[in-house]
Amino acid sequence: MSWAAPALGFTTAAREVTVSVPSAVPPGRSLPDHARDLIRMHEAVISGRRPPMRPRGIVFRSWSRVRRLGLQADALNVRGRLAGEELALRREVSPLRGVVTELRQVVGAMSDASHVLLVITDRDGVVLWREGTPAVRRRADGLGFCEGAEWSERRVGTNAIGTALVEAAPVELLAGEHFERRQHSWYCTAAPVHDPRTGELLGVINVSGPALTLHPAIGALVETGRRLAESRLWQRHRERLDRLRRVGEPVLAAGPALVVDDEGWVAASAGVWVGDRIAVPSGDGEPVVVPGLGVCHPERLGEGWLIRPSGSDRAVRLELDLTRTPTLSLWGGDVDWRRPLTRRHAEILVLLHRAGPAGLSAEALSRALYGDAEHVVTVRAEVSRLRRLLGALVNTRPYRLADQVSMSVHPSQAAAAEA
Repeated sequence: MSWAAPALGFTTAAREVTVSVPSAVPPGRSLPDHARDLIRMHEAVISGRRPPMRPRGIVFRSWSRVRRLGLQADALNVRGRLAGEELALRREVSPLRGVVTELRQVVGAMSDASHVLLVITDRDGVVLWREGTPAVRRRADGLGFCEGAEWSERRVGTNAIGTALVEAAPVELLAGEHFERRQHSWYCTAAPVHDPRTGELLGVINVSGPALTLHPAIGALVETGRRLAESRLWQRHRERLDRLRRVGEPVLAAGPALVVDDEGWVAASAGVWVGDRIAVPSGDGEPVVVPGLGVCHPERLGEGWLIRPSGSDRAVRLELDLTRTPTLSLWGGDVDWRRPLTRRHAEILVLLHRAGPAGLSAEALSRALYGDAEHVVTVRAEVSRLRRLLGALVNTRPYRLADQVSMSVHPSQAAAAEA
């Protein structure tokens, strides 16, 4: 008997949540008057005088960051621009490449799209695609706002793209809220796009234009684009797994076995339940260890892998060594390996080890790692990267070590906590 993997709990929830873009213009305020006041505010803050109004919290935090970096408000800071081949490569590997056409159609359907510039970046803030009329593109060229340019905060100061990446939240900036004076004639509205399976940041959708053309509907437009992108990514993920499931059903009858895609996502299983993901199979024949199956040797099957146990031993043992560079050792059946970990991944494993079978929610893990529950998106992305290495050895909902996995930590957990 075989069955398809269920929809992922986090993914379903994430697709239903709408995160609105906070407007840069307070209710009831005149757009021209507010834009002028923001420029006066910028001039006062940069010159060290008392501003006529306080910057919004998100603006104040960003200005503080970029001033510590030594960026200049009176000049165009160095953007950095990728050569054509590297830009083409980034476009090719971007998960957002499949939604560019639809996003262009969404923006093009506006009643007045002549002043609107659509920009799609990668997770580093590098502009991968840009769409707009020749006039608005020429204006953007004067700012270095072009394909291949890096619009992170560290390069160009406070801007909606770079600030959205840092804050992991949608951002709208108007006129004097930009750090560089040359950007004061613009508005920018941006929303980060996340992988709907894992929460990992993929890039940013941004709409920009002349400051005095900012319309209240721009925020909703950008939010629609974000939801469209994440919905399409989820749909294509399910379609890939459905194709794999159909290919794998005939060979699963002999079970126990799994069919997974190239990233370890489970399309179908028989005789075992491992959740939604296992460690990513490699193409060099390296075995993977799966709770409930033990040591498995992946076999190519269509666009994915057939995973079957190679022995009867199902137990898995981990040892986390924190004495120097964090290192994880694994023993299971006739497989053993030793791999370095980042300190963050080692810290996550220590926390899960402490939590035991009860595990930790994303919010609890955020509080343990960062001191608050505001870093849930970052936590999900970190755990997703850890699960690329360990797969189903780390379970989700809540995060915990799998039942058949034992782990020891050296030095002691107390010493690890002080490290």
